[in-house]
Amino acid sequence: MCYTLMKARRVMTTPRARLIAGSLLSSIALAGCVSKSAYDQLQQQNQQLQAQNQDLQQQVTRLQGAIKYTVNSDLLFRPGSWQMSDQGKQIIAQMASQLASTQQNKLLIKGYTDNAPIGPALKAQGITSNQDLSQKRADAVVQYLISQGFKPDLLAAQGFGDANPVASNDTPQGRAQNRRVEITLAPSTPPAS
Repeated sequence: MCYTLMKARRVMTTPRARLIAGSLLSSIALAGCVSKSAYDQLQQQNQQLQAQNQDLQQQVTRLQGAIKYTVNSDLLFRPGSWQMSDQGKQIIAQMASQLASTQQNKLLIKGYTDNAPIGPALKAQGITSNQDLSQKRADAVVQYLISQGFKPDLLAAQGFGDANPVASNDTPQGRAQNRRVEITLAPSTPPAS
């Protein structure tokens, strides 16, 4: 019998009040009422899950070197450019707002491209290789993070060009996946002894 229904029975005095309340409580009971023991069990499970969540958060803090955030370059930069788009700035600003206030470890910004050759427009701007383009894009993200409150001495940028593809460069979808920026939280270095 429902825990709420048992409490309500004690309050009912007249047969008519019992009939009205009984029909109301029956519909409530059928709509999702649980017994006190089931409720207590759910409370205990909830407390256990909250404790597990706290443990996981502490583990994430200890495993910071394993945290990596990957953003498709097409979301961050205008095509054929290393200048961040407004959408790209919004994406990085959201991430920065969560990390900047507690930044203690170095962030490594890694730029990657697909294997498509550099076009004439980029060559005219002095970009002669995918390596150059990926470095400029990683540098642009670093500069934007600094503008969002990150400590410059805790940021590093590196371009990898078309090395380390995550998908095949034989399809437009694969090339799009390979054009990316990875933001990795470096492991903390122990204090010098």
